[in-house]
Amino acid sequence: LCCECGQFHLLLDNHLYNFQDEVDDELICHICLQPLLQPMDTPCGHTYCFKCLENFMQEYNFCPMDRKKLSFQQCHKSSLLVRNLLDKLIVFCPFKAECQQTMQRCELEAHLQNRCLGFKKYKSELQRKKNSNSKGKEDPPTKVETNTPKDPEVPSGGSSLVAESSAAAVVSLGTAEPGLVNPAFEETEEGESLIQKCNYRTSLVAETNTIEIHREDPEEELGMRIVGGKDTPLGNIVVQEVLRDSVIAADGRIAPGDHILEVNGVNISSVTHCQAVSFLRHPGPVLHLMVLQEKGFSNKTAQQDSTSASNREVIHVTLIKRDRSEPLGIKLIRKTDEAGIFILDLLEGGLAAKNGKLSRNDRVLSINGQDLRQGTPEAAAQIIQTTESRVNFVVLRQSGIQLLDPVEDGSTSNSSSSSSNGGSPVHHRRRLEQNHYRRKSNYQKGYVSHEKTVAIKKEPKESLGITIGGGRDNKNKLPIYVTSVQPIGCLFRDGRIKRGDVLLSINGIDLTHLNYYEAVAALKSNAASHSVVLKALEILSLNSTEPSLDIKEQGFSWSPLWITWLGLPSYLHCCQDIVLSKGNLESWGFSIVGGFEESKGNQPFFIKTIVPGTPAFRDRKLKCGDEIVAVNGVPAIGMSNSELIPMLKEQRNKVTLTVVSWPGSLV
Repeated sequence: LCCECGQFHLLLDNHLYNFQDEVDDELICHICLQPLLQPMDTPCGHTYCFKCLENFMQEYNFCPMDRKKLSFQQCHKSSLLVRNLLDKLIVFCPFKAECQQTMQRCELEAHLQNRCLGFKKYKSELQRKKNSNSKGKEDPPTKVETNTPKDPEVPSGGSSLVAESSAAAVVSLGTAEPGLVNPAFEETEEGESLIQKCNYRTSLVAETNTIEIHREDPEEELGMRIVGGKDTPLGNIVVQEVLRDSVIAADGRIAPGDHILEVNGVNISSVTHCQAVSFLRHPGPVLHLMVLQEKGFSNKTAQQDSTSASNREVIHVTLIKRDRSEPLGIKLIRKTDEAGIFILDLLEGGLAAKNGKLSRNDRVLSINGQDLRQGTPEAAAQIIQTTESRVNFVVLRQSGIQLLDPVEDGSTSNSSSSSSNGGSPVHHRRRLEQNHYRRKSNYQKGYVSHEKTVAIKKEPKESLGITIGGGRDNKNKLPIYVTSVQPIGCLFRDGRIKRGDVLLSINGIDLTHLNYYEAVAALKSNAASHSVVLKALEILSLNSTEPSLDIKEQGFSWSPLWITWLGLPSYLHCCQDIVLSKGNLESWGFSIVGGFEESKGNQPFFIKTIVPGTPAFRDRKLKCGDEIVAVNGVPAIGMSNSELIPMLKEQRNKVTLTVVSWPGSLV
């Protein structure tokens, strides 16, 4: 707990305040979207919090608002008048239960230290717990306060950096993708155990592999389901499920959770979901896949870390582009156990490969004078792309070190200027008892649903002529949808009901809660009448440039793409509770992306990664691509990642995740 603002936040983050009145937009930082703290003015006339701007400028060289070229050294403190206006904003005391006072923001720290009964009560309870813990050192405590000063992991050292930004994610682990959070790898707060193990650093081992898949029938399905794409918060293409007795299952090298980076030499880490499906469904006897596979957590001793620090040399390399758009042919990644950017590969025939001075696993320290020691591949790509001709690299090279943990593909970029340290304090939310958790607005990126009513006159013996799939007895608890419209039947003749439509009712009978066999019986019994009224939901693509996928999908095996389910209204979602349990020294073992961002609005939270050997992996119920709608009954809609992270980390040994699970697209 911060003694200055009285709220929980990371040591390096801005203070958090509960303001009495709505603050004028002119006094708001457009990075964290909170009233300004230590305001800094830019030469182009914009004002940001000192910490927000400092963090942003470590990765970018332009103003977040107008994208004009900018360096932190050009910025200066705001005028005394502006700082005084901000300091005089009225805030509530954060200990509302014991103290209802309001005061100027600049007076809050003194109030907490000298006058607040709630803060005094908190400190006395904390001291009492510390004393009780010190008496029973033989038995490790089952719960330790998250702000215990003894905790060796709290200060902003290397292990804390790893805990916050490494682990199970594959794309954009820094502020370039603020939607990414990482409960899979959290700081352990059992004080004594950490002291005993302080010589170890836990890191996630991941490796890229090229896998060659052979098919006797070039048209045969691979037999796996995929989720993700650049048009979703997941970003990467992730394997959700491998079907039994399929080509992929027989090969045995691809598993759920693997990230597909390339298909037949084509980079698919930055394509839409539909484009990725099209690439993977392309027929051929041989398929070459580059996949990123996580192997679980491993311990690296401090001795190994110190050994790796030897035999280093700093190398300066200059590459000259013929024009601004010429690529260098470099793949950049991030690693889990070291900050910064590393060279994964040099593309054959590319400018860097021809130059011959850069090598795999070189760590990029700077490009054109821009410090990238804490940077991201996106920041490096931005510098390279905006350079006219000369690209000056400074790299650190270690001999004899193999690349073990690539976790970020630099080809995926995100230009969002939001900051992960922004966000309001976590307020208690009302627990909802109903099964459906309504979104404030449907997530319909690329797809929109349209309800329609179809009334048909027909002969009593004439069939509807449709086949259906789904049903609430399905493992994904799907609504009933049309898998085919047969050329014989009244619906084919009418033409308004199409494959992929979700059936809502027939002659007033609700189909949305029925299992498959109940829905078949309801359709057959009502088809015997002279007139049929069907209510259906049609899911329409908003992007006419997406590749058509109907050619490959024929017959009764057809099913909608994963991304189309995301456009369904919330009343058709069927939630399920997944209860995870873990030991005191374990992590939950999953990472999530999504949440509220100012530039994108409300986005769902998706499971991005499940780490082998962790509670989430062992439970087998949680899948990549699942949407988290609540944590312990508290709805997640409207939360930012900076609000949901503490909720997940507060759960010490047990957590209930309410999720909606949609089947991935079959390839």
